[in-house]
Amino acid sequence: MKSMSEEPVPLHEEFIYCCGAATHVLKCGPWKDLSKDESKNLPRLLFMIIPGNPGLAGYYRTFIQALYCGLNQQYPVWVVSHAGHCKPPSGMEMIEDTDIKELEDVFGLNGQVEHKLNFLKKNVSKDIKLILIAHSIGCYIALEMMKRASELQVLRSVMLFPAIERMAQSPQGKLMTPLLCKLRYILYMPVYLLSFLPEGAKASLVRFALRGMKTCDESSIITSLNLFSVDCIANILYMASQEMMKVVERDSTTIKQNLKKLIFYYGTGDSWCPQHYYDEIKMDFPDGDIRLCEKGLRHAFVLDASKEMAAMITDWLQDDLTKL
Repeated sequence: MKSMSEEPVPLHEEFIYCCGAATHVLKCGPWKDLSKDESKNLPRLLFMIIPGNPGLAGYYRTFIQALYCGLNQQYPVWVVSHAGHCKPPSGMEMIEDTDIKELEDVFGLNGQVEHKLNFLKKNVSKDIKLILIAHSIGCYIALEMMKRASELQVLRSVMLFPAIERMAQSPQGKLMTPLLCKLRYILYMPVYLLSFLPEGAKASLVRFALRGMKTCDESSIITSLNLFSVDCIANILYMASQEMMKVVERDSTTIKQNLKKLIFYYGTGDSWCPQHYYDEIKMDFPDGDIRLCEKGLRHAFVLDASKEMAAMITDWLQDDLTKL
């Protein structure tokens, strides 16, 4: 296998409407359409990334490329943004101009779950097996998907830094809940004013905000420019406010039903899902594949540790892939 530097990784980018909302999709590999049942060239397996919040596909660009290469370029690796978190290209509105209201409250937490299920229904053949790789609140969404659509052929679901319980009670949640639930509207005005800055000035602000990192992924800086859009920020903060209110009790029933399919990966200094959450789920499910990070990776691993995380996941899944 050639390294990424020797051979460009095939990466296809799409902006589509899903459930009537602007959605950004990045597809790694030569497969652009997995919906045609009659095709004989469809892969047996799709790796689908479900992002955290902000749910911008661009943050996972390096991650999916590294994962695709680690899988010897044998399987498609796709990441689907959350509804309305991406700034659509010129000529495309945030919400589709149609009389048909596909989904009530698509930008809310429940709407984002249905958004991912709808994407799979319309874009992926039901015969293709799935490996879900979820990050942060994406783990809650993945569990809900498995709960609501048991017909999905989920081979494995990898939960990275899982925000699946007591979010408002976490150290970060205690700080952010009052802001997200009561004061988020005051953030719109500074974002609106900053949106008029030239792109170069915006990029400089992002680099300044991330200055504490030794190595920051350049694609993260470019992706962060979406955060200067009032529409994007409004949808991101609205979803976050619902997370604080709705992600309360861990769904132990769904976890128990799917335990053999799940891999959990907790951080040691994660202020969204602190270590005692790991201790408790480990105690409740002693037979589960529940791991604690030994590498000191941050919750937002996509900012500086995408390749390292992709290498670990590839290693974890070797046994599953050899059985295909």
